Amino acid sequence: MAKRIKLLPQERGTVLFDVVFEDGSRASNRRVPMEILGGLDGDQPARELIEQHEAEIAQKAGRPARAIQSLTRAAKPEPKPARE
Repeated sequence: MAKRIKLLPQERGTVLFDVVFEDGSRASNRRVPMEILGGLDGDQPARELIEQHEAEIAQKAGRPARAIQSLTRAAKPEPKPARE
């Protein structure tokens, strides 16, 4: 029987962002589709999408929406070494 080789994870089509709000709270790993990123706008479309999501969440929770202070891409996790 042949030994199965573990493949590297494939790109799933999303980018993770860490968000820091003006009140000091933080939200990690907010998913944003890759299709809206890139080009001349950079990460600005991600900020707009996350602001829309935050407004929807705040409306459902019955509280005011939080303003975003900073938005950074989350670091990619390092792949685990393959077993021999």
